[in-house]
Amino acid sequence: MLFNFTFLGMIGGPQVILIIAVVLLLFGGRKIPELMKGLGSGIKEFKNATKEGEQSAKEEDKKD
Repeated sequence: MLFNFTFLGMIGGPQVILIIAVVLLLFGGRKIPELMKGLGSGIKEFKNATKEGEQSAKEEDKKD
């Protein structure tokens, strides 16, 4: 169990290359841009939602 946690902290160049190779094999070269676009839009929506949440919290604090 302890080995699993220490392994996650030691990701280097060869591991990144292996991960990229596996992703290419699974999804192919044509699907990756679509996946990245979807991931980017998801992150953008998440950031907008957190900003709206912070603004609404500030407005509620001002009311109190």
